[in-house]
Amino acid sequence: MSSKDAPPPLPEPLLVPVADSHTHLDMQSGTVEEALTKAAAVGVTTVVQVGCDLKGSQWAADTAAAHANVHAAVALHPNEAPRIVLGDPDGWSRQGAREAGGETALDDALAEIERLAALPHVRAVGETGLDRFRTGPEGMAAQERSFRAHIEIAKRQGKALVIHDREAHADVLRVLDEEGAPERTVFHCYSGDAEMAEICAAKGYYMSFAGNVTFKNAQPLRDALAVAPLELVLVETDAPFLTPAPYRGRPNAPYLIPVTVRAMAAVRGITEEELAGAIAANTARAFDY
Repeated sequence: MSSKDAPPPLPEPLLVPVADSHTHLDMQSGTVEEALTKAAAVGVTTVVQVGCDLKGSQWAADTAAAHANVHAAVALHPNEAPRIVLGDPDGWSRQGAREAGGETALDDALAEIERLAALPHVRAVGETGLDRFRTGPEGMAAQERSFRAHIEIAKRQGKALVIHDREAHADVLRVLDEEGAPERTVFHCYSGDAEMAEICAAKGYYMSFAGNVTFKNAQPLRDALAVAPLELVLVETDAPFLTPAPYRGRPNAPYLIPVTVRAMAAVRGITEEELAGAIAANTARAFDY
């Protein structure tokens, strides 16, 4: 295994335990037990496992049912909805090539997400939202319809809403305004600037920062973190993606959360203990566990 593929070393443990508010254990190597043991060893004692399609959402629900320190979020990812409706001839997603299923197939998939969202160990509906990066104009109607449906599911089931917002800030905020956001709404892998952070703060939306807050070119993210109210700040890995510096490009996992927490504490000018304590309380409040 080259050093680029090698997992980064374990960081110094956090003295105050925190939660990874967004991870994809099903896309990481090794077992769930190994991932949770490594994470707990450095003070990451809770994870939110996030589904992106029907199979992944079922897996998230099953995994949360089997582990007290795993909470599930279930959804059709914004890029999944257009693939269900319009088909996926080149099989870009994990399911391989698919025929177009039309609106009926999307309705059926959303009904299944709602069934899973009602389960007690499923704490959130997400990741849902809008993605202008991977989905072109032809898929936008399906994407927006799916987003609106997920907002309604979260409200009906009394669960948090976890937002995926990629190059779609204004439209995500518009849809939340039009539908009425659930009581607890989390911007996963927050990607806006300081100005958007002020808008999210005014609406009480949680902002979850990932490893990219450590990247050299991410000053707008650090500016956003600097102005976000401490009681609305979360931390996540989005593992296996977005590994924090200095390990960028290598596989991410929940045990690397301390690297990001320390970078965030430096941006805020507070101790890592103070930040970790706030994050732990915020994540439990956001996901109601």
